[in-house]
Amino acid sequence: MMFFVVLLLVASAAFAQESRQDVSVSGQVFGGPQVYGNAVTQNSTFSGGFLLSYRYMLTPRSALEVNYGWGHNAQKFSTSSLGAPPPGGSGPVYIHTRQQEMTAAYVYTRNYRNFNPFAEIGIGALVFTPMRDNGTQLLDTKQNTNVGGLAGIGLAYEISPSFDVRVEYRGFLAKAPNFNYQPFRTNRYEWFSMPAIGIAYHF
Repeated sequence: MMFFVVLLLVASAAFAQESRQDVSVSGQVFGGPQVYGNAVTQNSTFSGGFLLSYRYMLTPRSALEVNYGWGHNAQKFSTSSLGAPPPGGSGPVYIHTRQQEMTAAYVYTRNYRNFNPFAEIGIGALVFTPMRDNGTQLLDTKQNTNVGGLAGIGLAYEISPSFDVRVEYRGFLAKAPNFNYQPFRTNRYEWFSMPAIGIAYHF
């Protein structure tokens, strides 16, 4: 709720300014590397989702941005302390996970005719929610909200004064999710990769 309140306040304050704002919609892929700690091996599958962004230009080169991302993937945990999961079986435990991103960032951009490369850095949170379906093999898990840092680079290509195509690589550094289940705790941080491509509207 606070995220959307801040978004509305920024939009209202900038309403009278011309072509200093943009909103974008992107498709993104996200996933993380293998993580090992406390005798636990954790892997996450790469999956798809979407990204919504609002950007307000402070100057021709500097901007503030807020983001909301959504998607789902599978987290896989392997450790001898889990016994024989799922019950009656053996092998790793899979947790089907809904992943949400809520971040804010500073964006620095340059202009070369229709090409606008940019870089961003910020903070925020990733929310990992176990989904109660056939993809989740252990129901004794709870939602994690992990705070961390965002960084990324990208390129926007202006196709008209109002629209551009935006390609970017974004990553988020945060603690690996454990779903508040002690045998899943790696106590490690991981880099979540989130490349995206989409279209932005300037107003």
